[in-house]
Amino acid sequence: QVQLVESGGGLVQPGGSLRLSCAASGVRVDYYGIGWFRQAPGKEREGVSCITRSGGTTDAADSVKGRFTISRSKDKKTVYLQMNNLEPDDTAVYYCAARREILSATTTCASYEYVYWGQGTQVTVSS
Repeated sequence: QVQLVESGGGLVQPGGSLRLSCAASGVRVDYYGIGWFRQAPGKEREGVSCITRSGGTTDAADSVKGRFTISRSKDKKTVYLQMNNLEPDDTAVYYCAARREILSATTTCASYEYVYWGQGTQVTVSS
């Protein structure tokens, strides 16, 4: 089982930056791919950016390409989401989630693939 704790959310002005962190703990977290998802009020949850256990990445949301970057620490226990040039439409609760993977797994941000979820961190972009 994997436990996930998000941090780094907050209030930021349009054009600003935030870095979210997802701290993973439990049994062999290096066997797991991690994804970032978000849910805005009144909207469905959407995949943002995901990374495999091997380091392959994908940006699921076209709106974040070129602005958000996902990365993972060397010990595989922390996954970051660097968010630059933030826009009001980025306002949402951001969640990280984990799925067990084989070594050759391809990246996916399909939320049904992810089994373990954190509690979420609020990101608000407003002037």
